[in-house]
Amino acid sequence: MTPDKFRKLALTLPETSESSHMNHPDFRVKGKIFATLGYPDETFAMVKLNPKQQARFVASSPKAFQPVPGGWGLKGATRVHLKSVKVADLRTALLHAWRNNAPKSLHDLLEDPD
Repeated sequence: MTPDKFRKLALTLPETSESSHMNHPDFRVKGKIFATLGYPDETFAMVKLNPKQQARFVASSPKAFQPVPGGWGLKGATRVHLKSVKVADLRTALLHAWRNNAPKSLHDLLEDPD
């Protein structure tokens, strides 16, 4: 996985736009961030999962997914190691993150990944 491929996957989700937050590209649905690129460096991305989702991804692929250190990680913010993540796993994680942050009125646009 590369940053450009991550970007393309994120931007396929409905109503998604790319912006910037703290000098890092981010991806938003209706103004709410659900994923970022380049933090702590360009080999990582982040998806905003809930703690239960995070635990499943970390357990199934610990080289690809790790909780973000600190309080954000306790709330579900999850680092994605781009070189280690499988495309299918990343797509599912992005779907969860998108649904976690999208208004309920948009949820019918995508299947529930569970």
